[in-house]
Amino acid sequence: MRPRVRWVIKGFGFAGIFLAGLAVLSLVVMLLWNGLLPGLFGAPRLHYLQAVGLLLLCQILFGSRGHRGRWRHHAWHERWESLTPEERERLREKYAHKSAHPCRWHGGEETGENQQV
Repeated sequence: MRPRVRWVIKGFGFAGIFLAGLAVLSLVVMLLWNGLLPGLFGAPRLHYLQAVGLLLLCQILFGSRGHRGRWRHHAWHERWESLTPEERERLREKYAHKSAHPCRWHGGEETGENQQV
């Protein structure tokens, strides 16, 4: 088989897998919506094509983290490797403090620019 024909067949195969996955996910969205939301909130029931549209709308609005998240992680890893031990320690201290008290409602001391007088 020629290489171009092979790529066309693979393309149709991937398109078929994509459409089958979309069909199954849309069915799941429709069943979950119709099983939960009308009883809980009085929302209208969805038809199948409405579930497809809702699924695509959510994909557009919220996207998927996919491989983009790994690329960002890779960039942070490279940045981390280029830091000196002193810079790494400062970064650890900075984020350890923020994770211990993510907001001021927990009684942490205020520091820096936001300190009240």
